Amino acid sequence: MRATALKLARGFSDRATDLLDRLDYRLIETDHEREQIFRLRYEAYLREGAIAPNFTRKLYDRFDDAENSWTFGLHIDGTIVSSVRICVSTPAQPLTPAVEAFPDILGPKIEHGKIIVDPNRFVVAAKAARAFPELPYLTVRLGFIACPYFGADIATASVRPEHQAFYKRIFGLKPMCEPRSYPTVTKPLSLMMVDYLSVREKILARPYFRSTFFERRMLFERAPHMPRSTAEMLRTKLPAANVNATEIENADARIRTR
Repeated sequence: MRATALKLARGFSDRATDLLDRLDYRLIETDHEREQIFRLRYEAYLREGAIAPNFTRKLYDRFDDAENSWTFGLHIDGTIVSSVRICVSTPAQPLTPAVEAFPDILGPKIEHGKIIVDPNRFVVAAKAARAFPELPYLTVRLGFIACPYFGADIATASVRPEHQAFYKRIFGLKPMCEPRSYPTVTKPLSLMMVDYLSVREKILARPYFRSTFFERRMLFERAPHMPRSTAEMLRTKLPAANVNATEIENADARIRTR
């Protein structure tokens, strides 16, 4: 009882920073980890009525197999408690879930050479969300710290209307359109967007959103490969998931020299 009261007495920022020390951010690459993430997504989306039940009890799409996509699992004490996928749109490799769903808004940005960081598939395990109210903030943190690594001009979020206030308050994102249909989900989503540099300093005022170059490199730098068996499965079902490795390597080189 005393420990609980002490925890509540501390500020949100202090609690988030403490939790950050316990979290293990891992890029998901093995088949076993991907299965866990797909099931976590399915349970979270089904719980909110955002998808219909399916017999596989998994939620994935072709972007899980794209090389401009990074899926992370956040672990506490060895257990995956949340996940988010970071997709990066560049002129050389433009397609991401948001670009596909909102081409009229994001297409012109890409044509003008803009780099877009598109976080998606953000989920938190129900039990962990109750135990750690700070966890959602530390999960979406990955989208923000991806921006300086990839030299992003724009950050996006594709969200339901009832979730817009969260993204507006934390990241300064603004809705760009009315809710519209979105692939794989049953509820319409709106595109929210912000110029990254215009909100950078405001967001960094929260200590738990800060990161070092070393952390960013450890999270996002990787050789261009994907888990073999799962990649083959998705490519068989969704051939558009194939990505040209040479193109993404060239895009990475251009991004780092901006």
